[in-house]
Formats: sequence, C-alpha cells, structure tokens
Amino acid sequence: MRKALRWLLALTVLIGTLGTAGAATAAEPEATGTTDIKERLLAIPGMSLIEEKPYTGYRFFVLNYTQPVDHRRPAKGTFQQRITVLHKDTARPTVFYTGGYSVSTTPRRAEPTQIVDGNQVSMEYRFFTPSRPEPADWSKLDIWQAASDQHRIFTALKKIYGENWLSTGGSKGGMTATYYERFYPKDMDGVVAYVAPNDVVNKEDSAYDRFFRTVGTKECRDRLNGVQREALVRRAPLERKYAAYAAENGYTFDTIGSLDRAYEAVVLDYVWGFWQYSTVADCQDIPADAKNATDDEIWNSVDTISGFSFYTDQGLSPYTPYYYQAGTQLGAPTIHFPHIEKKYVRYGYQPPRNFVPRSIDMKFQPNVMRDVDTWVRHNARHMLFVYGENDPWGAEPFRLGKGARDSYVLTAPGMNHGANVAGLVEKEKALATARILEWAGVAPNAVQANPAAAEPLATFDAKLDKRDVEPRHALRP
Repeated sequence: MRKALRWLLALTVLIGTLGTAGAATAAEPEATGTTDIKERLLAIPGMSLIEEKPYTGYRFFVLNYTQPVDHRRPAKGTFQQRITVLHKDTARPTVFYTGGYSVSTTPRRAEPTQIVDGNQVSMEYRFFTPSRPEPADWSKLDIWQAASDQHRIFTALKKIYGENWLSTGGSKGGMTATYYERFYPKDMDGVVAYVAPNDVVNKEDSAYDRFFRTVGTKECRDRLNGVQREALVRRAPLERKYAAYAAENGYTFDTIGSLDRAYEAVVLDYVWGFWQYSTVADCQDIPADAKNATDDEIWNSVDTISGFSFYTDQGLSPYTPYYYQAGTQLGAPTIHFPHIEKKYVRYGYQPPRNFVPRSIDMKFQPNVMRDVDTWVRHNARHMLFVYGENDPWGAEPFRLGKGARDSYVLTAPGMNHGANVAGLVEKEKALATARILEWAGVAPNAVQANPAAAEPLATFDAKLDKRDVEPRHALRP
C-alpha cells in the first residue's frame, strides 16, 4: 500500500491556504434558549447517536440513520447507514459531502464548506462497512439506490437546515454527487464535483493511452516507464521477495487468483499511480537508470507508489463494493503499455471481476453511464466540475452540452487527483468561488457586483481542512 504519500480513501478535498474571512467567519452555533441541535437531530425518526466529538466553533456528530435496503421496496428490510454532521449554525448553508467510500469520523471540512462557511453532512456509501446490510444483497448496490440514500438524508435534515444546500465530493465522491443530481435534480442548489471520472463507453479507453503519451515531461515519463518495465523483466527475483513479504504478513491471494497475478497488477498500476498522486517535481525520486538500479530500488519505488499489499485478499476486501460497482455500472479503464514487450505482460489490466470474490454475482450494465452523461450534457444546472491537468482520471471527464445552464468544467494546471478550486488559475478560481457563494445564497454584495472579488468566507483551518492519510490505490478513483 502507498505509505506516507497516500491520500485518503474518502477523498476529502484538498484546500490551500486561502484569503482572510468575511464577517460570516465569526458565526457561532445557535444562541442558547433554542432546542439543542443534538436533540433536533435525534428527534428525526431512524436517527441515532454514535458519538459527539468537540471542535471549536462547531458541533460534530457521528450518527446512524436507518435506511431501506431497497428504496423501491422499503418494507423488505433496513440497514444502519453512518453519517456525520459538522454543525455550525442552522442559519448557514449546508454542504452534503460524499467520498463514495467509507466516511471519516474525524471532523473534516470539504472545500465548498470552507468557501460558504457552512454546515457539512457527510455520508458513508452503502455497502462500505459498517454501512452494509446483513445479509448483503449485492444487487441493491447501484447508483440509484445510493442517490436515494442521499435523498432520504437530505429530506430528513432539510427540516433542520433550511438554507441552501450544495452537494460535493472528490473522485468517486464527485461521481456520487453527479449521480445524485441526475436522479434528484430538485434537492440541491448547486453541485461541486471534483476529479470525477466519466467512463461513458467502458470498452473505449483510448483517451487514457493518449494521456500517458503526453503527460508531464519526457524525462519523467521515461523514468517511470523504465522502472515499470524493469519490474517485469526482474519478475522472478522480485516475486520471490513478494512471496516472503506475503508470508511475513499473512497475505493471501484467493480473490485475484495467484501471487503472480497480484504482482503484475501492482506493477502495471505504477505509472498511473504516480500521476494520480504525484507531480512532475516528484520525478526526482524515481530511479533515473532503471536497468542499473538494485532490486531493492525497483521494489521500493513500486511499493511506494502502487503498494504490494493491495491486491492481496486483505487489501482488496475493504474495497469490494467499489470493484463491484466498477464491474456492474461505473466501468473501469484499460490501458496499453507500448514501452513493455508483450512477452513480459501476462495479464494486462485485469477487469474488476478479478477483484471481487466469485461468490458475488456481477453483470455489467452498459447503458447506465451513458444515461448519466446524456443527462449532464443536456440538463446540468448549477454544476461545477474541477479536474487536474495531470490526473489520469480526468482523461474521460464530464462535458457540458447546449442544454447546460450556469455550469462549468474547469481544469487546474499541473494538478493531479487532488485538484481543487484553490488550484485553478486566478480568473477561474474567482469565477468558481463566486458561483459557489451564489448557489449557496451567501454571496456578499461586493461579489455579486464583481465576481473577481470572491474569496472563501471562512479562514483556513490546518486541522479541519486537511486530508486524512488513508490507503488509496491507482485503479480506484
């Protein structure tokens, strides 16, 4: 697994040190004398408290909310879905954050929450533990069911948080926010989707190959390609090292099928993983002369970026829900490796089916992503998509058509899978910030008169606005 360089699974949007706050920054939770916010939250049918954690200027609650396993047949069973509420003031707007995976139980603030100085509701995606029905009927894990989870949460909390709402998320969370808007377009006042892949035709992935031919600099690409190729040339000695590593840590390979398959999968993720998490400046850490590098240098470089523990049973298990969705609705990329002779590549990019236990049935639905893409092109309203110039996942982005209104697709130069509004060029950053403030209903008069004056309403908080450091992996957005 990626070590200190890894970023969080439930992608909490990276926020740079930004401008000073406006008057709204000083807002405090509701004045005493009103019903306590915890009582109001727990008065919602199906809502229960796991814990409350203190944070200056906020109340932070970790909660369970009772959801139907099947929103089409709500009488057929329920499960407990974990959500969190970062409460500031019911008079402020609310941001609905989804990472698309598990939810952090540490107080965190997504970039739009800082921009609008608001409350934040965060949802754990269904079937990620502990928010998994028991027994698990995997056929009920789809984008409509997940959007319906959000809709029920929003409907319940809108009675308390009556001001404007925005949905947001990064990576799979950005996809989630987009799908929610597609199925429930009347819920949110705006959408900010970060680095959201859009794999409309699962079998057509040439955009990724074109991306890898030009990303970064030739020197950097040559270094990465050299290490990746050398790791396959030295397959025998490095697989012996892998076997010892697996035995030492108790790793097994039943799901993917063999250590050999797992080894190649890790190595083939290497170049993608670098560009997803790193920048051109990080190329200095990649061995410049792979052919003369030691086995340990090749191993350590691949392990740092791709992570040799990931394709083990123990590494894959927490992410079964993602790979199930990739293999049934979301799609997954396939790329080619022209810098590696065919004799060294035995399996190529393996399909999501190989990363899900065979006991779980999967069947791909090719029309689901096309439906979402068509809807966005023709119906997007108050939607902002932010991508990173050097992020592989942005090779297949969402695009807007003639039917879109007050919606934007912006790209942060030189940024990777952590791209955000703060990383946009100044003119686009001001535009994006101004639109977010307007959609949230909190744009100051000065910003309404001159969008170039737009700045976040809350000051940067080093603890609240940082990423969690949790495992990530290249072939998972």
